Amino acid sequence: MSCLPFSPNLLQQALLYIIAAATGAFLLAPILVRLLLKMQITRRGEFDFTLRGGERILKIGTPIMGGLLVIAIVTVVTLLFNWERKYTYVPIGVMGISAFLGAADDLLNIFGKKRRSRTLPMTLTLIKVHKKWYMRLWYILTLPWVFFERSTAALGSHPGKGVLVHEKLLLQFLAGAITAWWIYFKLGAQWQTLWIPFDGIISLGWWIIPLVILLVMFTANAVNIADGLDGLAGGSLLITFAGLTVISWIEGRAAFTLLNATVVGALISYTYFNVKPARFQMGDVGTLGLGALLAINVIAINKTVLLPVLGFIFYIEAISVILQVFFRRFLGKRLLKMSPLHHHFEFKGWSEERIVMRFWLIHLFFVIVAIWLAMN
Repeated sequence: MSCLPFSPNLLQQALLYIIAAATGAFLLAPILVRLLLKMQITRRGEFDFTLRGGERILKIGTPIMGGLLVIAIVTVVTLLFNWERKYTYVPIGVMGISAFLGAADDLLNIFGKKRRSRTLPMTLTLIKVHKKWYMRLWYILTLPWVFFERSTAALGSHPGKGVLVHEKLLLQFLAGAITAWWIYFKLGAQWQTLWIPFDGIISLGWWIIPLVILLVMFTANAVNIADGLDGLAGGSLLITFAGLTVISWIEGRAAFTLLNATVVGALISYTYFNVKPARFQMGDVGTLGLGALLAINVIAINKTVLLPVLGFIFYIEAISVILQVFFRRFLGKRLLKMSPLHHHFEFKGWSEERIVMRFWLIHLFFVIVAIWLAMN
């Protein structure tokens, strides 16, 4: 479904979706808070090193999985009022897959047991000394898997109670692959080109497939990494999806305008309850689901090159973690006092409110830049 660019009727409809989603989410939020507290789905200090010391210890006991509020509202509103087989069913499906992965991680981190996995040296030793030949063969065949598992473990943020990093990456690869299939085979040849601001177009052909997979995976994890301070991820996502709503409206893409507007409305209410002191926190269910939805919606309106600008603060946070790992592993020193970047500023003595507000403003500036670029 598409409309003329700058359609007043589409804008009016988008504003209605924002109002409806915000109202529904505002009514649902207190119920969700009570439910999460009753089920003891709250932050625990024993496995979360970011809660140790200072004011952060006060976050222990705060409900997590508050992102369910946004996921539920967006899903219900889209299914009832904005369901289009060509445009919205895959974004909602990919968001659902990613949110399910995040929910599993949230719940396992709280209620699961610490998981053990074989190290690479242990596997090599077993290949040499195990008495049974078929077990030695098994260890040889699974050696690449063990290498993959251990090489990705450095990117993990918990000691192994939840979904492990390599498992996350595989499921996120699936979500990215579904998105790439949809873009390449269902939306048409126009989406096999890469739009460049100021009337530039690059034909990618099938190369769009790995690019889409990479962007969906990276963006979902980037949003997840940025969810570390009250209001930071929620407010930044609100700014991003508001900008994306404007761009979709300018382009006359009705289905995506209404989908993004629905996310904006739900995030308004979520952020109201998430600013310090947070009544609940987003959790992986929200960050992974909304991160994947952000990537797919930007790609689907053929503004892929704007994704790092629309998601500026998320990408900066993710890059800060990558650089920190690189510096520690290969140079033997820290680039930052602590990664991701918002924790670095906490260690420098900045208050949580100061960090969040300044990150919001910087992010807002880049989203405005993205809107300007989209119009050129």
